[in-house]
Amino acid sequence: MDFSTALPTFVITLREGVEAALVVGIVLACLKKAQRSDLNPWVLAGVGSGLAGSVLVGLGFGWLLREVGSLGQYGAVLEPMLEGVFSVLAIAMLSWMLIWMTRQARFLKGQVEGAVGTLLHQNSRAGWGVFGLILFAVLREGFETVLFIVAKFQQGLVPALGALGGLVVAAGIAVLLFRWGVKLNIRLFFQTMGVLLLLVVSGLVITAFGRFDQAFQILAGMNRQSEALCFFYERFARHPSCILGPMVWDATRVLPEERFPGALFSALFGYTQRLYVAQAAGYVLFLGTAGLFYFRSLTGAAPSLRKKDNGTLRHTPQGPETAGGR
Repeated sequence: MDFSTALPTFVITLREGVEAALVVGIVLACLKKAQRSDLNPWVLAGVGSGLAGSVLVGLGFGWLLREVGSLGQYGAVLEPMLEGVFSVLAIAMLSWMLIWMTRQARFLKGQVEGAVGTLLHQNSRAGWGVFGLILFAVLREGFETVLFIVAKFQQGLVPALGALGGLVVAAGIAVLLFRWGVKLNIRLFFQTMGVLLLLVVSGLVITAFGRFDQAFQILAGMNRQSEALCFFYERFARHPSCILGPMVWDATRVLPEERFPGALFSALFGYTQRLYVAQAAGYVLFLGTAGLFYFRSLTGAAPSLRKKDNGTLRHTPQGPETAGGR
């Protein structure tokens, strides 16, 4: 059993799970401070509904891919094409989450506390408001995770175990922070996970190009009218591409995808034993651009902080306090 496919889902789910857990913990702390612990069941219901909704979205995507795969000749084209589209969507959503949410994270506590305070003034509808707040937070993180899993076309038991492991560890971190008051450098955690996630998402660029090239090759082979779709084709090349340009390297003998550590690099960072010019250019361009925006988001303007703040997350009577953001 190849457990390398569990690592990407573990990384994504761990990071997304901790972010959702912070929102849940802040809401619970606010309810405790306001002496409205009677609304805690609404928080738990929101968590459960968000997880269930994420699972249903994943099952829906899996069903769609299976149905497309059963369409015979047309399914052979549509399946890699859909995987490429899902990869592009995952790249867009995860990049937005990584950059924009990192910039906004330093204001997370204040935003959530303000939202809860407003909801508590609604009296009869406060429970539904808290439920909706938690549902949206969990469902957003869950949808991004599911979209990534579908984009990598990682179905089966092992990727599911990776996702489950990420949720368990995220829940454990939440318990340490909010239940036991353990001090953790949550900013360093998110920065480290952010760099790792940046590399993982960059690997999706290589995957997306490969899926589109596969679809175009199949489509071009169907009839003579479609042959022109392969606008780049080296007739005498051993492994020609259709739209990716010439090959940059062929590491099949040195670092094959099927064996460790090639399988690990492939699952986690999008490594491919045969890399083409378009893939290499797309990878470098995306990593450079997204990396620049990400590291600039880490140094964005933040509210004034006390000198003793060092980036740790502390459990205070008002709830968790993030010093300096992520």
